[in-house]
Amino acid sequence: MFLSSSSPSIVFFFLLSHPRPSLDLPLKKKKLQSTHSYDTHSHEQFTPGDESKRAFTYFVLTGGRFIYASALRLAVLKFVLSMTATADVLAMASLEVDLPKIAPGHTNTVKWRGKPVFVRRRTDEDVEAARAVPLSTLRDPQPDEARVVDPEWLVLVGVCTHLGCVPLPGAGDYGGWFCPCHGSHYDTSGRIRKGPAPTNLEVPEYKFLDEKTLLVG
Repeated sequence: MFLSSSSPSIVFFFLLSHPRPSLDLPLKKKKLQSTHSYDTHSHEQFTPGDESKRAFTYFVLTGGRFIYASALRLAVLKFVLSMTATADVLAMASLEVDLPKIAPGHTNTVKWRGKPVFVRRRTDEDVEAARAVPLSTLRDPQPDEARVVDPEWLVLVGVCTHLGCVPLPGAGDYGGWFCPCHGSHYDTSGRIRKGPAPTNLEVPEYKFLDEKTLLVG
């Protein structure tokens, strides 16, 4: 069959009268059905969000919060206990000194909190020499009476106030202590008299437990 010159018009008319099916038609979705089944022979099946399960949910949440709070409390207690001083540290905080072992005019050096401590049993001459010094001549004015509890006993931290050296007892120009590092001289009350040290030797906290025992710290 041959098409005439009017064939294109016929074809165009045919296409208009017979449109092609659209390719954008929505696909039909198949509804998925669950293949699982529940055995309700021995228990009742509860739907999600069932009100009868709220009590159990609250119980679980409350129990979890209680456990978390207890763990936090335990951690805080462990941290606090780790900050407290142990028995050996508390033992180092104070030191007992046996006084009868120290002869008059001599100095006993003990270790307290990692520092040397001088315990000197002064003679009457030592006390008189310390108290005869005018305070106006001292670099760090301090009366001898304010540095001792008992005039016979002088307790000092054995660290030079210049650069932290340990002075030598019974030496120097004033019969007290002499620091060989830079030449600081201390008198029989532990006061700086000559040299670069700016202040007197420190007097630690101490007390007498009895006539024979001194407690430092």
